[in-house]
Amino acid sequence: MKPRPTSILAVCVLLLAVAALRAQSVSPIITEYKEKGEGKILLVNDTLTPLVVLVQPQSFRINPDGSAAYRPLDPGIHVDLSTTSVRLQPKQEFYVFYKARADNLPAWFTIYATFSPLQRGPGINLRIMLPHTVYLYQKQPLQRADINAGEATFDPATRHVFCDLENISKVYGRMREGSVEAGRESVSIGGFPMLPANPRHLDIEWTGKAAPETMVFHFDKFDIRLPVKGQAPAEPH
Repeated sequence: MKPRPTSILAVCVLLLAVAALRAQSVSPIITEYKEKGEGKILLVNDTLTPLVVLVQPQSFRINPDGSAAYRPLDPGIHVDLSTTSVRLQPKQEFYVFYKARADNLPAWFTIYATFSPLQRGPGINLRIMLPHTVYLYQKQPLQRADINAGEATFDPATRHVFCDLENISKVYGRMREGSVEAGRESVSIGGFPMLPANPRHLDIEWTGKAAPETMVFHFDKFDIRLPVKGQAPAEPH
């Protein structure tokens, strides 16, 4: 069976998008400041084509599954940018400087850099949006009592470990790194923010041979260790 033209086009678009993502970058990706921030964003055009970059701050919320929903910048967050539009020549780098403060803490926002071709031609014109996320946090640190941790359970049928965490306080903190463990076997859990009154549902694929035993979360001032409940997979006969 011959591939459909639409399928070939979809693959081509995907390959172009992957190449474009590798050729343009923003760094750092995440920054944290106590009370107010003053930083810079490095924009990189590693292509052979001139690009226009539009820089715009946006507010967001984080859903329980870790995805983000964006909206216009909240009026209580104030971000001053050195520029909101940049022309990047091929192989050029450029710094955008900013100052940020908020009427109430904690506060968070993302500065999106949108890369577009300088001249729009016929055919497909890709726009790449890359984020720089800023967290402005309060003086008092997140405490163990601020985190409500549910049971960690293992489903041997899907080989996934599930757990719910919720920040029940009004302060910001971050789970720096975590893991699911069984003896010498472990699966890493990437860090994520714990926003005030924000639940987080974790769904971790377990790749170890033995059944998982412990789920560990590392915060700045404390750790949380949870036993993993559930039945071990049946032994093959």
